[in-house]
Amino acid sequence: MASTLLPHPRPQPHSIHEYAALAHPPHLSRLASSARHPALVEPLSIDVDDPQGGFVPGFLHLPPDMLPRGGGGRDDEDPPRPRPPHGRAPPLGRRGRRRRAELHLATLGRGIPALRLDYRYPGATTAPCVRDARAAMAYLGDAYGLDRFVLVGWSFGSAVALDAAADDPRVVACAAVAGQTAGCEGVARLAPRPLLLLHGSADGTLAVGCSHRLERMYKEGMGDRGGRCELHVFAEDGHTLEKNAEKAEEMLCEFIARCAGVEVGDEDRRNVVGQALVDDEERKGLMQKGGDLRAPERDEEQTIHDTERHERG
Repeated sequence: MASTLLPHPRPQPHSIHEYAALAHPPHLSRLASSARHPALVEPLSIDVDDPQGGFVPGFLHLPPDMLPRGGGGRDDEDPPRPRPPHGRAPPLGRRGRRRRAELHLATLGRGIPALRLDYRYPGATTAPCVRDARAAMAYLGDAYGLDRFVLVGWSFGSAVALDAAADDPRVVACAAVAGQTAGCEGVARLAPRPLLLLHGSADGTLAVGCSHRLERMYKEGMGDRGGRCELHVFAEDGHTLEKNAEKAEEMLCEFIARCAGVEVGDEDRRNVVGQALVDDEERKGLMQKGGDLRAPERDEEQTIHDTERHERG
């Protein structure tokens, strides 16, 4: 039986301006103190050409030396800066404002940009969200010449990432954090491209069995093509991986970097990837402000509350 989040009333798209205060993490200075140039953060509203129309908002994290096609920095007085090698794989993922893997990746200075999206219509079906992801890939291709991508999704977003990746050769790898199984049939067509699965053993929203099933579906679909699926289960952790957030971010960073052909050395691990930009007590508040826990998403607290309310009703 497929596991998914309970349906909720259809949400309305949100503006990138609602998230302006969340463009940077609370402790960005910790990266600056490592003698690195922090990534540039650009708010975007990407046009989606589909029946619903409109724009999908997101934050694009750019390495300090990366420019759009056509040159031209953000300040005309700045000297021109080179663009990174064509085609390096940037990760795309939903919101994730509690996690800062995208900032770590861009700050490595190896040409790995990252885009965080806030899907227009997250809910019972992945279709409009997949169109959001594909519009974002098209935008990055047009603006920066990028044609290889790693898709990352948390919870419902895992279904979007796997669905979007299934038959799209631009996607070179996927990662699913606390993933669901409903709408994830595309995982069987992902191999030989690598897949990373992260899940908490005490997830009360989407049980860890979901990731075990995704692993089986991936391996059953491999056939003679080969492939690699890594599943890591965090003991006694829940849906948001609060107890192991920093470790999960490090694993995501290193997985994405490998897929982009970048080696994360000891110095990078110490000065960039290992820098905590959000403290534990700040994470849930940032998730709520950033919409990570907006319906249909939820953590264990919300799941218990909704169940009790349903039983009373």
